[in-house]
Amino acid sequence: MSNLANRKLTQADVDHYDAQGYTLYRNQLFGAEKQAELSAIFEEQWETVGRRLNSELDTPHFRDERLLKFLLADEVLDLVEPILGPNIGLWSSHFICKEPLIGKQTPWHEDSAYWKGRLDRFDKIATVWLAIDRSTKENGCMRVIPGTHKNGFSDYEAVSEDENIFATQIKNIDESRAVYFELEPGQCSIHDSRIIHGATPNKSPYRRCGYTMRYFSTEAKVLPEKNPGFKIWLARGKDVAGNPFVNA
Repeated sequence: MSNLANRKLTQADVDHYDAQGYTLYRNQLFGAEKQAELSAIFEEQWETVGRRLNSELDTPHFRDERLLKFLLADEVLDLVEPILGPNIGLWSSHFICKEPLIGKQTPWHEDSAYWKGRLDRFDKIATVWLAIDRSTKENGCMRVIPGTHKNGFSDYEAVSEDENIFATQIKNIDESRAVYFELEPGQCSIHDSRIIHGATPNKSPYRRCGYTMRYFSTEAKVLPEKNPGFKIWLARGKDVAGNPFVNA
């Protein structure tokens, strides 16, 4: 779906994203050496936390600014600019790893629901989900319900944390509509913060790891009083809404 010549999304990709809330980028986002460097940083971080997924893998760039080399890279920003526009802030990042055989389910959710009240708008926030491992249906790849990014906030219900990463999930999802994001290492998906998405548990013998890189248009205002200790970077262009960027 993407244009290898200029490593940007085509107009068809952007139109699909606008209508459906996601698009897939089947080219390699980074060169082989740079992708290997990112993978090595993940392995180092994973080892540090005992090779188990926990909250320490959230916002890893706060502790390890080597990751800014990737998060602020032209390869990524060129990809999201057609979606967000020229003024781009780095919102967050997260290593997400589902261990072989025991990786829990990611229940149906909207990213925006977990950030409610922290920004003043959610219409121009995009997540790049970069595959570090091969991501398949068998090992719990991400899946989305197309077009749900225009529905507003959904209703949630409680679920068991023994089987789920989160304690809540969106009610009454028609899973027959789900689109699965199967990716090779180095490929990525891009999804709107408001789209309904999740992932099945990893019951395969293969690990599934990805790096989420989250960006927002600087037309949105990040509310400092609702984000204590949280750091954002001006990734490209200018600050429109008057945000507390660490590098402004």
